[in-house]
Amino acid sequence: MTTLTSPVTGAAISGLTSPSYTVTSVAAQAANQKSWNITALGGTQSGVDAHSLSRPFTFTMQHPKRPAVVGTVNAIAQTVSQVPVNSYVYRTRKGVTPVSGLSVNRISSAETTVNVPAGSELSDLVNLRAMLSCHVGCLTQIVDQIDDAIVAGSN
Repeated sequence: MTTLTSPVTGAAISGLTSPSYTVTSVAAQAANQKSWNITALGGTQSGVDAHSLSRPFTFTMQHPKRPAVVGTVNAIAQTVSQVPVNSYVYRTRKGVTPVSGLSVNRISSAETTVNVPAGSELSDLVNLRAMLSCHVGCLTQIVDQIDDAIVAGSN
């Protein structure tokens, strides 16, 4: 299973200067998960708070409990009886205040799910790598636009 190395360098985004995040491994809710609390902040992040019980700041990775494999292959008919999908989920949770001035906290979250048809990690790894590279690159490139869309409530 994947792991994080502390500190994590944050993506460049308006309002944060050289953001970095100290992560501390914590017990996950399930055996197929790994979780970290963001325990300290680096760079300039005025108004941002690290993890606390009332305002969590966490990152969790979830992998399949039992990775699936390709079903029976019929070489003559060039078919496969079953091609299951293995799902990998990456989730960040952050406590936020929905109304300025009130001590009410709620949880916001961001989640990316990577669905991989069983067998393709062996037969077409280069295209899976290209998909991941493109996905993370696209998110990194448009992080300010995502931020603008969230603030404006539009896309």
